[in-house]
Amino acid sequence: MQKNSSQPEPIPDALRHFDDLPNSAHVRLPVVCALFACAPATVWRNVKKQKLPSPARIGAGVTAWNVGALRQVMLSSGEDA
Repeated sequence: MQKNSSQPEPIPDALRHFDDLPNSAHVRLPVVCALFACAPATVWRNVKKQKLPSPARIGAGVTAWNVGALRQVMLSSGEDA
């Protein structure tokens, strides 16, 4: 069964409430992609280039990024502009 392409992807709750999350929280790859407006491959490329922090392995096959570390990157990239 095909997805209905006229329906946009729902916004993840973690992205919708990102400003309310504590710095100790973690978010998954789709949220990081949305925050930096890039594809998953670009996120991983930027991790390898150390432009983004490395994710933490929080379970079997589950990786997530620390919200506080992502905020630091967002603030520093805003200063560079």
